Amino acid sequence: QVQLVESGGGSVQAGGSLRLSCAVSGYIYRSYCMGWFRQAPGKEREGVATLHTRDGSTYYADSVKGRFTISRVNPGSTLYLQMDSLKPDDTAMYYCAGSQWRSSGAECYIGGPAWDDNYWGQGTQVTVSS
Repeated sequence: QVQLVESGGGSVQAGGSLRLSCAVSGYIYRSYCMGWFRQAPGKEREGVATLHTRDGSTYYADSVKGRFTISRVNPGSTLYLQMDSLKPDDTAMYYCAGSQWRSSGAECYIGGPAWDDNYWGQGTQVTVSS
């Protein structure tokens, strides 16, 4: 059974940095999508950054391009999200996610078919104050 466990959230002032981690276990295949999503109070969950575990392709939401970096330790099982130049608008619960099915890199983009049905972590809170 796939398990995703996030850590690294917290409170920071605008302009600061945080690094989120997601411990991944239970996958029996090597080619799948991983990603970070977030949900702010009163808003829908949105994709932040995604990647493919085999070909390394990455995708970012426009709102975080140039500030956030998604990465994965290979052949380890930890997914990271380095968040720099944080803004109050980045305040949200952040969730780690993994596709349920074996996927190609082309399917990992935010909003792509890999995210129609996927695994979720329990979330970690990020709060950015002005």
